[in-house]
Amino acid sequence: METDPSKLKTFEQISAATASNLVKAAAHQAFQLFQEKDFRRPANFDVLTQVEQDRIFNELVVSFIVLLMLMLEAPDLRVPPELRDYLQGIRERIPEAHINYLSSLGIEPHHLRDWQKLLDLRYEEYVKDKHEVRAAAMELESSEKPLELNDLSKIQLLVPVQTVAIGGHDHICRGATRGRDELFKLTLRALSRFYLEMRLRLEGGKTPPLTKAKLAWKKFRQGKR
Repeated sequence: METDPSKLKTFEQISAATASNLVKAAAHQAFQLFQEKDFRRPANFDVLTQVEQDRIFNELVVSFIVLLMLMLEAPDLRVPPELRDYLQGIRERIPEAHINYLSSLGIEPHHLRDWQKLLDLRYEEYVKDKHEVRAAAMELESSEKPLELNDLSKIQLLVPVQTVAIGGHDHICRGATRGRDELFKLTLRALSRFYLEMRLRLEGGKTPPLTKAKLAWKKFRQGKR
């Protein structure tokens, strides 16, 4: 059962409850993608061991959770300045909220430590990767026409989900990503839906359309090969 933040009193309680609800939503979306036949087929589930399938599921969960963290600290998030500290408090509580959630499911302590290390590792990795993804997107856009303010806004909007999609796909495939574009597209699509839904909830308005996103991704992936 989800915690109702409206029934809590303190800033810390509200932040912790919100973080808990967010990680449960992220885990649910990861499980939904993991269960889809369209995802399992290009992921070659029919020849994978249970251990490898579990590893892929863990990477999906981490991808959705780290995407939440990157979104909550995104500089272009359209929220009142006074809410920034609140959102930062939620972001800081996300890893702990996920560990607590796993603990409530009966996960053993040594596995919880592994999860904490994995979350920290992927977050640090994707924070660094954001700069490369942003630079590549700017280079792509500027190759067609001079960059305008709207182009920069679109690039900034896409950076978190692009970064996590590329990194998550690489880890799911253990680095062997060549010829696995279908799997990448499915993962990207699921992450994008989740990302935009969460941003809409936070911003209370409309998120700009992801203009030319598919074309940009196709060119970006071709350039990475």
